[in-house]
Amino acid sequence: MPRAYGYNASLLMKTESTYGTQATGNFDRMPFKTANFGSVQGLVDNELIGQGRDPLAPTRGVIRVEGDVTVPVDLRRFGQWLRMVLGAPVTTGTTPNFTHTFKTGAASLPSASVEIGLTNAPVFLMETGVMANTLAIDLTKEGYVDAVIGLIGQSETKNTATAGGTPTSVTNTQFTQFHSSIKRDGSALGNITGAQFTYDNGLEIIETVRADGKIDGCDPTLAKLTGNLEARFADATLFDAATAGTAMALEFGWTINTNHSIVFTIHEVYMPKPKISIQGAGGISANFDFQAALNTAQSCMMTVVLKTDIATY
Repeated sequence: MPRAYGYNASLLMKTESTYGTQATGNFDRMPFKTANFGSVQGLVDNELIGQGRDPLAPTRGVIRVEGDVTVPVDLRRFGQWLRMVLGAPVTTGTTPNFTHTFKTGAASLPSASVEIGLTNAPVFLMETGVMANTLAIDLTKEGYVDAVIGLIGQSETKNTATAGGTPTSVTNTQFTQFHSSIKRDGSALGNITGAQFTYDNGLEIIETVRADGKIDGCDPTLAKLTGNLEARFADATLFDAATAGTAMALEFGWTINTNHSIVFTIHEVYMPKPKISIQGAGGISANFDFQAALNTAQSCMMTVVLKTDIATY
């Protein structure tokens, strides 16, 4: 009997026309590194007494389709994840150079059907009503740039063959940390040894009384964007801004060339004042937490600009 291995696993995705109704036709093959996403149905203990010391059989609990996937921040497919997280972009340009601008604050977000395939088994798990709740990215000195996408779905169906049609594939071009840059108010920010930010849609799960145990949907509520900068203490630029409560714009970008790049601009960032900790004779570092707020001039909290050769998302 064949065993399932990750090297032969697949992740397919297609936007749904109606929430919870499985998309049809040919899905897109999505590059990924890990997938911890699927359906879980727990058990509810039977608390009847008077039947002796051994418990009676439990009943089944509600169905939850939750988890996350780790995906590359790449030139072509990552735009589909951005659409899930932020909604449809505004697109300009002509073949082969397109600019897609995504903004936070969309009143509604799309859902997708996502199939996780264990080809060797064969088991193909089709998750429907999938919406993106969170997006987290780390900036480090080297390596590829990855994003962790937190997902919430409605239902799961197990098949023995793919339901994704003939999947479409594109050339995978990943952004690397070598291409990274960090700016404060438009100017390069030096002495940063690491950074991280997380965007949260605040999806509220709608749990109604249903015979099938599924949720009714997910509604985006108050969004949140938080992060952290780790800096070698060389000057008081960030320290003074945090002490004064001064708002600033932070920009995290990765550029391959003029027409191929991705830039996250967080327009209004606030930092609480940190303490400086000296741990011996070595260099002194400081951690600057931050949180974002609505910038009225931009009418959003964050803008993501993706320059690519893909025409639509």
